[in-house]
Amino acid sequence: MQEVSISSLDNRIHLIDGYDLGIARRTGTYVIDDEHLTLIETGPSPSVPYIKSGLDSLGFSLEQVKFIIVTHIHLDHAGGVGLFLQECPNATVVVHPKGARHLADPRKLIAGAQAVYQDSFNDLFAPVLAVPEDRLEVKEEGETLRIGAQSELRFLDTPGHARHHLSIYDPVSHGMFTGDTVGVHYKPLMDDGIGFFLPSTSPNHFDPDAMRRSVERIRDWKLDSIYFGHFGMTKNVDVALDQVEEWLDVFMKAGKQVFSEKKGHEELAARLRTHVEDYLRTLQVNDNHEVYTFINLDMHVCAIGIMDYLKKVQV
Repeated sequence: MQEVSISSLDNRIHLIDGYDLGIARRTGTYVIDDEHLTLIETGPSPSVPYIKSGLDSLGFSLEQVKFIIVTHIHLDHAGGVGLFLQECPNATVVVHPKGARHLADPRKLIAGAQAVYQDSFNDLFAPVLAVPEDRLEVKEEGETLRIGAQSELRFLDTPGHARHHLSIYDPVSHGMFTGDTVGVHYKPLMDDGIGFFLPSTSPNHFDPDAMRRSVERIRDWKLDSIYFGHFGMTKNVDVALDQVEEWLDVFMKAGKQVFSEKKGHEELAARLRTHVEDYLRTLQVNDNHEVYTFINLDMHVCAIGIMDYLKKVQV
């Protein structure tokens, strides 16, 4: 286990690094220190020890955890929720209505991930445990959750990355926890003063039109902050949303070209990587920068999702 890393984003919201895939600054758990201690995302089960250690370092007990919210049920965001819940006796899991049944019975989630990750599945995700139905709370569009006397989170149905995706508005910070709907924030580049954001187009529910609508809907809130599933916060909200929309156009144009050439996702991933490399070189980012650990993985998964979408609509 690596050293626990906690970022205090303000005096109320903290981010515990979950070291998803064994990589720092990839996926984390947000902790909202309010009357009812609330967590957003757990990451996969190998991240659970980091959450526990992080809460301990922040001075919280597992008994204090009241709500565990998952933006969506992909295993890198919610795969560890069943395991973590076992040690949080007073907690309820909050989820999109289309995701609840898969948390209660995760066999399809497991089978899908095993097909993709094969022999690596156990190391990356196991165990994926069911959440008892009586500890699930569904939140739909416009519904709220009171976590403090002055704090009432509001839930938005924001498809595009997944059909079962919630974004969560926090009025205290005037910020939004967006999971993957409005893309990925590449923290290693931000550490160099470069804000860089790409869409997350992974399979199998990726829908570019729905994603654009969700991006524009979130833009309309005129937020002070966005809290990304991958990874961390930005206050450059319009810059982030602009980049995600611009790169979504680039991704889709490249995808349609590869699809028309009857080539596969490997070719698309290579072209997306080239587009990103060419752009980052204009910002003097070295080709060996650590950010490519993230980008190489993301372009592979994004390419699969784009090609899956194009096959469905037969562009």
